[in-house]
Amino acid sequence: MPTKVSQLPVKVSYSLDEVIEKVDVINMLRIQFERLGGNPFPSIREYSHYFGLTVERMKRAKSDILVMHPGPINRGLEMESEVADGRNSVILEQVTNGLAVRMAVLFLVNQAAAQKT
Repeated sequence: MPTKVSQLPVKVSYSLDEVIEKVDVINMLRIQFERLGGNPFPSIREYSHYFGLTVERMKRAKSDILVMHPGPINRGLEMESEVADGRNSVILEQVTNGLAVRMAVLFLVNQAAAQKT
């Protein structure tokens, strides 16, 4: 979390269960095991239980909630496959658009660098 998050116009919650009925979008993030090393938490089952986006949790969410994730997904950990592939998921569009945006940024950076030489 940013050190000055309290100065931002946001509400912070550390429990998905406390806010899932209220939010319009859930943007899950990938656990990057390659950056963490070792066992970052007691067990995958425990992490999924407390923080994973499950079908059961989705039953309490707004019917039109959007589910996002930048990919790739650790299925069964960050979210269940049924949620990732469900009707509320915009993950494929998000990943597709993210790739296009990154390509455009790299193109513009490359053009700017070429103009300096």
